[in-house]
Amino acid sequence: QVQLVESGGGLVQAGGSLRLSCAASGRTFDYYAMGWFRQAPGKEREFVSAISRSGGTTFYAEAVKGRFTISRANALNTAYLQMNNLKPEDTAVYYCAASRLRVASRGDEYDYWGQGTQVTVSS
Repeated sequence: QVQLVESGGGLVQAGGSLRLSCAASGRTFDYYAMGWFRQAPGKEREFVSAISRSGGTTFYAEAVKGRFTISRANALNTAYLQMNNLKPEDTAVYYCAASRLRVASRGDEYDYWGQGTQVTVSS
C-alpha cells in the first residue's frame, strides 16, 4: 500500500510555470513507476507523463512534450512535474499515480492514485 499526496497546483498566467510534487508514503518508493495524469472539466482523464522506477526512462504526451519535465527523488519519496510555458488548455486537476510495473503509461496500469491538485492557466 502507498499513499500519494500532490501539491503545487494553483493559478498561473499563460506562459508561466508551476512545479507539482507528489509525496509518497508506505512501501518503498523506488518499487513503483510514477505517472501524472490530468482531467479537465467534462473530459476524460488523460495521460501526461510517466517515469520508470529508476528514473532512467520517461514518457510524455504529445501535448506536453518540450514543456513539461517529470523527475523523481527516490531518497525523498517524491515525484515532480515541472510545467513550463503553460497554456489555458493545460487547465485541469492533475493526479499522480504509482504503478508496480517498471514503467507504465496507461491509467489501468496504475495501482494507487493521489487526490489531485488543481492547475488553472488564465489567458
